[in-house]
Amino acid sequence: MSAETTYLDHAGSTPYPKSLMKHYQRLMNSHLFGNPHSQSPSSLRSTEVVETARLRMLHFFRADPEHFNLVFVANATAALKLVAEGIRGHAKNGLWYGYHADSHTSLVGLRELASAGSRCFFTDLEVGQWLSEVFEIPSNELSDGRAQAVGLFAYPAQSNMNGRRLPQDWPGQLRRCASKGNRELYSLLDAAAYVATAQLDLSDHENAPDFTALSFYKIFGFPDLGALIVRKDVGHVLLKRQYFGGGTVDMVINGSDDVWHATKQGALHEALEDGTPAFHSIAALHCALDVHSRLYGCMTNVSQHAGHLAATLYNRMASLVHGNGAPVCTIYKNSASDYLNPRTQGPTIAFNLRTCRGTWIGKSEFERLATLNNIQLRTGGVCNPGGIASYLDLSPKEMRENYAEGLRCGNGIDELNGKPTGIIRVSLGAMSNMKDVEACISFVARFVDQESSQDIQLNDPNPLGGRKDSNQYFFWCRRKQATGGPTMQSRTADHSSQQKTQDVRYAQAASSSPELEGKDRCLVEKEIVLDLMVLDKTSFKEAVK
Repeated sequence: MSAETTYLDHAGSTPYPKSLMKHYQRLMNSHLFGNPHSQSPSSLRSTEVVETARLRMLHFFRADPEHFNLVFVANATAALKLVAEGIRGHAKNGLWYGYHADSHTSLVGLRELASAGSRCFFTDLEVGQWLSEVFEIPSNELSDGRAQAVGLFAYPAQSNMNGRRLPQDWPGQLRRCASKGNRELYSLLDAAAYVATAQLDLSDHENAPDFTALSFYKIFGFPDLGALIVRKDVGHVLLKRQYFGGGTVDMVINGSDDVWHATKQGALHEALEDGTPAFHSIAALHCALDVHSRLYGCMTNVSQHAGHLAATLYNRMASLVHGNGAPVCTIYKNSASDYLNPRTQGPTIAFNLRTCRGTWIGKSEFERLATLNNIQLRTGGVCNPGGIASYLDLSPKEMRENYAEGLRCGNGIDELNGKPTGIIRVSLGAMSNMKDVEACISFVARFVDQESSQDIQLNDPNPLGGRKDSNQYFFWCRRKQATGGPTMQSRTADHSSQQKTQDVRYAQAASSSPELEGKDRCLVEKEIVLDLMVLDKTSFKEAVK
């Protein structure tokens, strides 16, 4: 990654250290690793590497191997799916599924496997009320009226949208209440976002989730690998899944009349890790753990560091106002969250920007300009449909209407019917520093209009007038939007060529200012090229001409 790049998408994946890749290269160059399903010396070496990595990762999450098993999977989504498919095979009377509204799309998708119905809990209060009641699943929540369905309750340890951290005591409460009510109910924790900057602590096995899903690249940057951590007391419920893969069975009979297979009866992971394990990637976990420990010491240090940076960034963003006192940033933070309290909030900030008159600045325009300034972040629905609907006040009817209007994931439609369709997300991590915070604040501050009490003539042949500073082009974009004029982001190919010519003239006027130098001039010139390419559908060479 370039030294000039400001990386603000640690919630997506944290960058991998150069020292990690060098360590891994040395490992690969010095050893031969064979398929673990064989018995050759290289294969036995792989088996040893895989099993020691399994134990080291359990130790990393403070999970006692006596009570937990770790199953290697492709990613957190694969772990979630493995749980649902396993319990569905186990549940003779059907699977009932409950999930929190802050869930990632992959967690929401498990409801399609729930033959006995599903329920979305929109607030923590709803979850608390449900946990306090007698665990009789209401008949109106069961598609076939059978009240003896096996239940699965799932939620994220941390919202991947805004970093809000949810209560950690729900799994223990669920287990105790299910026991009293003689109900078969299990807990599933999506810890993918949480583990990037917090210590997942499974030391209290009696109150830990039954199933915990996560991805290692969120923590280390590399390898691209995930895991499912299972309490051994409940592992048997995953063994009735319909599918079996190579390496998970001891005997298989092929035949039209006698179709039979015997699932492995040893350690749980032996029956669940389909096919050849990703043994080279698992070997990389040893390198990742070594480098992570050397660089950061422990996850507590990472948590404190990232939390401090996030609190600083949040406070400074929240204090930004236009010249007329109107706030620049609309930040989507849960009322119970506190950036100084790591139990309630992770180092992620979800927001949108407004002009001095309260109109929305498009997230796509913001991201495009951020990219030109070497700032990497994320915009859109960020795979969190419940969070987007809640914080943007979008009803199911409005979301269906938005879809009918053409809104699709990542297609650049930023606003419909006066409401944003997505958010801007910045997230910090172990590698973040105060320079990243300053770069983010400096860029967002470019959208502050200190002269919002003045009007601007959009048809003025000299649009910039006497304004000569490094923010001229950004000022021009903001003021056009604030006064009702279409910005480059908000226009479509249907706008007239006269309007396009006028818009490009504004940008060219900005770029010719003697006070606009270096990177800023380059940015404006790039914007002109991008505008011509997008709106006129010209090639890059034609746009440059």
